[in-house]
Amino acid sequence: MSRLSNKVALVTGASSGIGARIALQLAGEGAAVAVNYYPGMEADAEGVVADIESAGGIAAAFPADVTVSERCEALVAAVLEKFGALDVLVNNAGITRDGLIVRMSDADWQAVISTNLTGVFFCTRAAGKVMMKARTGAIVNVASVIGLVGNAGQANYAAAKAGVIGLTKSTARELASRGVRANAVAPGFIETAMTAKLPENVREAAKQTISMRTFGTPDDVAMAVAFLASDEAGYITGQTLAIDGGMTFT
Repeated sequence: MSRLSNKVALVTGASSGIGARIALQLAGEGAAVAVNYYPGMEADAEGVVADIESAGGIAAAFPADVTVSERCEALVAAVLEKFGALDVLVNNAGITRDGLIVRMSDADWQAVISTNLTGVFFCTRAAGKVMMKARTGAIVNVASVIGLVGNAGQANYAAAKAGVIGLTKSTARELASRGVRANAVAPGFIETAMTAKLPENVREAAKQTISMRTFGTPDDVAMAVAFLASDEAGYITGQTLAIDGGMTFT
């Protein structure tokens, strides 16, 4: 039996990139997956659903802007109506708006904080109510090594991801007595469309900061998320797992 059989998982920002790979991984391990997407990205989300279904899995696409509290509440309600339960929440939705602190606009600061941190809070609050009532559940937040060490030109992103790590710990403490676990993953340099655009000299310089001297893959992140979402991690909560090839360990 697959380790997520009979589970229902909601993955935010799952229409592309790492979020899509997480959705595919969870479905492959037996979960029925709610593929959340930002309004306007329906075609991409439906493509992920089609990939899951073609592999024999169960999935459906759900639009919602996670920066709006009411939309997050409605998203969770829609998932419950469709699948009848919500066992796993993966808070993956995120954006970047890079720039040096002294040049960063208010809009760029707020956009990243709203999506990458406040959106995690809104979805956690909505799903947490359901999980607490069921007295079971797993929340996995996608943070970043940038939230652990910071990065020039990404003050907004670093602040948001560091906030996600703190929110994860508080969530774990608050919900543990109701059987709900909360953990985070902190990916480092992962092979994505974004990192593929980096000049070769920048990629090589980045690899020199990584003990394993290579970038990770979306599969590396997805498999870690699946583990933390499963009963195999039943005694793990409040932790942040760096998936970074030895970039940040101390």
